[in-house]
Amino acid sequence: MKVNAAAKINLLLDVAGKLPDGYHSLDMIMQSVDCCDTVRVDRVKGEKIKIITADERVPTDEKNIAYKAAAAFFDACKINKNRGIEIEIEKRIPMAAGLAGGSADAAGVLFCLNELFETKLSQFELCEIGERVGADVPFSLTGGTAYCTDKGGVIAKLPDLTDCYILLCKPNIDVSTQSAYKLIDEAERIRHTDTVSMLYAMKTRDFELMCKKASNVFEQVIEVPKRPYIKAAMKKCGASLSMMSGSGPTVFGVFRESQAAEKCEKLLKKEHREVYITRPCKKSIEVIEK
Repeated sequence: MKVNAAAKINLLLDVAGKLPDGYHSLDMIMQSVDCCDTVRVDRVKGEKIKIITADERVPTDEKNIAYKAAAAFFDACKINKNRGIEIEIEKRIPMAAGLAGGSADAAGVLFCLNELFETKLSQFELCEIGERVGADVPFSLTGGTAYCTDKGGVIAKLPDLTDCYILLCKPNIDVSTQSAYKLIDEAERIRHTDTVSMLYAMKTRDFELMCKKASNVFEQVIEVPKRPYIKAAMKKCGASLSMMSGSGPTVFGVFRESQAAEKCEKLLKKEHREVYITRPCKKSIEVIEK
């Protein structure tokens, strides 16, 4: 079975505190975009989980979140025999970029396994499994436009984002999510997001208010040397909103007109290799082949 698994951006990201189990409590407004990885999952003889990819940067062992998702699925469903699978991942989503590329792959694997093993788990049950391996996995299973809280597994659907063009620009550095949360924990003071106003903007589809209230607390603690230049270039080209996604380093710009997005893409590509124009999409998993 083969699926496309979409990336995401954060229109809002706040770290509200720590939960009793030591994980962070999050407030996030997420949006799927049509930059996708392709994930193929096939059943094979034996018990091994095998990962294949042409991208040498992608781990092919238990360090890969897609591998962890498969193992979590088998454990949750009590599948102990004939669990051999082959996972092939074709990467297009930038890595270590704040775009949930790994989580998208994990979500694609969970979706495929539910079909291949005929376990008939509900989307909620799949999200419960996904939350065990990553905060962005539940949203990567549901997609669209949504408010996500707690550890990422509490999801409320929001009205679709106003039609627009979303330009992604990833500087040539990687950011570790684990180190990003450590910086948040060590920060003396964090200015938290105006989540209430942002939710009102999303509910009423007030594009201008959304752009005004969009915020990401990680911008306060994570230094990305090229970020000010990228944001300034996006604003100069007419972006209504320019902000870092997730724990970074990717910066995205929201444009109402395609010509403005294309102009900015051309400008940023002079210095940055990973620059993409995307569109909002209403779901995160698209079946290509059953």
